[in-house]
Amino acid sequence: MTKRLFLFPFFLTLLLSFYSCCGQSQQDIKRNVYLEKLIQEGIRQEHFQPIPVDDEFSEKAFDEYLKKLDYNKRFFVQSDVDALSAYRHEIDDQYLNMQFDFYYFSLDLIRERIKEAETYCFDLLGKPFDFKTDEDIQFNSDSIDWAKTKEELQDRWRKTLKYEILTRLHTKMTDQEKAAKKSDTVTIKTFAQLEKEARESVGKRYKDWLSYLIQNDDNDYIALYINSILNVYDPHTEYFPPQDKENFDIRLSGQLQGIGATLSQKDGYITVVDIVVGSPSWKQGELEVDDKILKVAQGEEEPMDIVDMRLDKAIRFIRGPKGTEVRLTVQKVDGSQKVIPIIRDVVVIEDTYAKSMILTDTETNAKIGYIYLPSFYVNFQDKDARRSSVDMKNEIEKVKAEGISGIIFDLRNNTGGSLIDCVDIAGLFIDQGPVVQVKGKVGAPQVLSDKVPGANWDGPLVVLVNNYSASASEIFAAAMQDYERAVILGSTTYGKGTVQRFEDLDRVVRGLSEIKPLGSIKFTTSKYYRINGGSTQLKGVIPNVSAPTAFKYINTGERELDNALTWTEIDPTKYETWKKGSCKWDDVIKKSQERIEKNNYFTMMDENAQRLKNRRDETIYPLNYDAFSALLKTHEEETERFKDLGKDTLNIVAKIITQDEGTVPNDTATIEKNKRWNKNIITDNTLYEAMKVVQDIQKLKCFAIKED
Repeated sequence: MTKRLFLFPFFLTLLLSFYSCCGQSQQDIKRNVYLEKLIQEGIRQEHFQPIPVDDEFSEKAFDEYLKKLDYNKRFFVQSDVDALSAYRHEIDDQYLNMQFDFYYFSLDLIRERIKEAETYCFDLLGKPFDFKTDEDIQFNSDSIDWAKTKEELQDRWRKTLKYEILTRLHTKMTDQEKAAKKSDTVTIKTFAQLEKEARESVGKRYKDWLSYLIQNDDNDYIALYINSILNVYDPHTEYFPPQDKENFDIRLSGQLQGIGATLSQKDGYITVVDIVVGSPSWKQGELEVDDKILKVAQGEEEPMDIVDMRLDKAIRFIRGPKGTEVRLTVQKVDGSQKVIPIIRDVVVIEDTYAKSMILTDTETNAKIGYIYLPSFYVNFQDKDARRSSVDMKNEIEKVKAEGISGIIFDLRNNTGGSLIDCVDIAGLFIDQGPVVQVKGKVGAPQVLSDKVPGANWDGPLVVLVNNYSASASEIFAAAMQDYERAVILGSTTYGKGTVQRFEDLDRVVRGLSEIKPLGSIKFTTSKYYRINGGSTQLKGVIPNVSAPTAFKYINTGERELDNALTWTEIDPTKYETWKKGSCKWDDVIKKSQERIEKNNYFTMMDENAQRLKNRRDETIYPLNYDAFSALLKTHEEETERFKDLGKDTLNIVAKIITQDEGTVPNDTATIEKNKRWNKNIITDNTLYEAMKVVQDIQKLKCFAIKED
């Protein structure tokens, strides 16, 4: 290692000289070389399960990279793939020696093919399509070969564009027919007119998409290449370019520093889609939905034109540190232009935080606390910011004050977050004791425990999970299950039983400001295990009570990811289950499962899940208008049976918590959002079954109160 480090500056000089001759900038080359050097060292020191970097490794990285570059096989032809395949067993050597011949060759090739695709894409869109021909399109990329010639590739593009136009055309025709039945004054457009409108709509979409691809720079492509290599180790070891890491932190913390506007890109313009209530934009008052942002200036500096700039790059200039000013030149709906100055601030995204309701079963008048947690959020950069464990404690105290008989803790679609907060939240429902075991690649497992005496809630508890409850959600659910503290209700969870840690590369590299920011690497450093010694990796948490969901027959989760780490187990740690009074826990589970089996909603949900599985497996679609219409009619007839599934109002009254009354903003957007949440609650059959389980726990005297 010493010898290799000693030779590194000389080796880098040679690479800079070589690739500069091939048209690559010295700054990009230098950054990429340092990235690979840092990654190699990081993997060696940090990764839970390093694997040999050999030809087998190279094959996997090559296949992954090719998929990332051209997943739908719309840019490369077979001769391109053959040329790239010359490096199929070379990536391991290039990676170890920090060489980039393959990467830069692939970069030049994909850029050339995207520009070619742009040309024939718009050539094809320049004239009407024939929807009388009997032909079809295959959407499963694994079922089609690479196009042998560019003519064949162009025909593939023709079919893709034709399908997208066909879907829009069919919608336009259907809407026009419905409108004509309701009114005699509707202007009837011809098939040709509607086809042209649909074609123009598709053209705008592809203009934005191809423009986005053409603007991809080395920072974007090197991330694809590096992640193709890192994903061979496991699916969660990843490189995050600076902007991606910032977005990850925003999702984890629920906060960002900026103006508080949701933006999208349409027809080359960055357009305002929504204004976050309470944000700097909302307070300033002049920025409005549908405004087009033309230029961005940092305070009094010269404004920068962002028309046709990629959305993610434009956002970099719009976001900024708290207290700084950004001036937006916007075009209003009426065509007028205006400069809007906004002082950036911390924007709180309320939808990412814990929230609760009081639910009443109108059949029994039972009052139950409902707490929904979107993620185990935390802001590691701000110790005073909101975090999930503190918010959960507050929510528990608020629902307790309402005189509830039990709590339903909803972790559906919660993909995880802070492990420490997960342990602390588990401690709110149990007395002192272990919650999870964490084992690195060496040494004995570390047991993470709740060390605070007593529980904030020691009454009936039901935890809701589904296919997308992952990581920290699974740790919590598993701990409650092992302690026999709660009934877990829903579907088998995602199956992510690994722990990751971020490494900020700018902190590792001293100096070299010309190649910074470098971004971050996320390493899989350990596995976590249940306190009973089992792992949730691949297997997930199997609920005590199974409730059918729309995804019941669709394969999801960690088990479907390439290179996922295997399931293993270790010795259990010492813990005591909670005492549950005089009843048998199985009695509660049996009563719930019997109700679900007799419930017409869940019976139909099971049938609907099978229908969705069949629909997903259907990957060939006709491109003849009449055949396509007939297929959609069949789909609509199948769907008709399930159109009202889950829409019936149940015997639930959902009420805002007394302590929260008067604190919720009364703007139109928030009111509408809360109405939708309330409606979702009172029509949620799985949630209603959870309410019945809480009542069974109480009725059968199964309070999970630990004996002294």
